[in-house]
Amino acid sequence: MKIFSLMKTLLWQKSVTQNKSDFLVLEKDADFEKIGKKINDIIKKLYNGRSLRIRAVDAGSTNAEEIELTALSNAYYDIDRFGLSFVASPRHADMLFVTGPVTRNLEQALKTTYEATPKPCIVVAVGDGACTGGIWKGSYAVVGAVDKVIPVHIKIPGEPPAPTEILQGVLTVLKNIK
Repeated sequence: MKIFSLMKTLLWQKSVTQNKSDFLVLEKDADFEKIGKKINDIIKKLYNGRSLRIRAVDAGSTNAEEIELTALSNAYYDIDRFGLSFVASPRHADMLFVTGPVTRNLEQALKTTYEATPKPCIVVAVGDGACTGGIWKGSYAVVGAVDKVIPVHIKIPGEPPAPTEILQGVLTVLKNIK
């Protein structure tokens, strides 16, 4: 009997989706679009129409930052339209996003990844752990912040930083490259 009521709802109801006006529109969305367009303009000049390629490196994070980085490439934020794209190999990367405090087990892996990227490579420390060592600072298992292992161009604090804050950090470092 329940299958008939479900079929009735699906097939004969006027609309099974919600109106766009039912959803909340965040104020930061307008900022995100403005920042993205500025980044796109800079990337077109710097890379002659090619996209800026990013390699994300987890140096010991809690995965909160990775969730935000994943959100950057989902359908909602879609940073590919601004000329930014994530790559699987450090050999193809122009920029490294490093998350988490550098643990002793991953120190050498981070150095190897940095050395494998073509120079000049922009390094971005994403999150409190990567910027300062976070709550793990001073732990026996942690080397410390990313800048203790490899050179860092910009630090984006937050636990985790929002996608708009990450994009703002990318814009800041790209402006300084000019």
